[in-house]
Amino acid sequence: MSTRWLDDTEMTAWVRLAAVLELLPGVLDSQLRRDAELTHFEYYVMAMLSEAPKRTLRMTALAQRTNATLPRLSHVVKRLEDRGIVERFPCPEDARATNARLTAEGWKKIRATAPGHVATVRQHVIDVLTPEQVAQLADITGAILESVDPEGKLSDVYRR
Repeated sequence: MSTRWLDDTEMTAWVRLAAVLELLPGVLDSQLRRDAELTHFEYYVMAMLSEAPKRTLRMTALAQRTNATLPRLSHVVKRLEDRGIVERFPCPEDARATNARLTAEGWKKIRATAPGHVATVRQHVIDVLTPEQVAQLADITGAILESVDPEGKLSDVYRR
């Protein structure tokens, strides 16, 4: 089998995407650490809980939605618990499972943090694009997600 090398346009697209994948997480993380004393992943966990019914998810479902291993998620949730932002409790439907719930304090924190996070996303992603490019970005990232997430574990979170 011979290798189908990238042409100049494909290489430019790939290298630019790789650069965005490297740089954007740091930009998001810096703003959240500075303004809310949260990592981007902590904020993401809180955001997933904030959008769930009763702001509650089983830890396994939360791990799936955040693409985290259970040990990593458990460690992060413990840090959020220590700050009074999240609480864990036995799942009423299955005593073997554990639920995580955003507390009232956590709900206040996410509501206070979201405007700054959205402003950063707008500044570095949305507002540098035309409306047509934003629509194209949604289509492009959707196509890539279908390839790298064929089961739709993360893709389905934001099908609106």
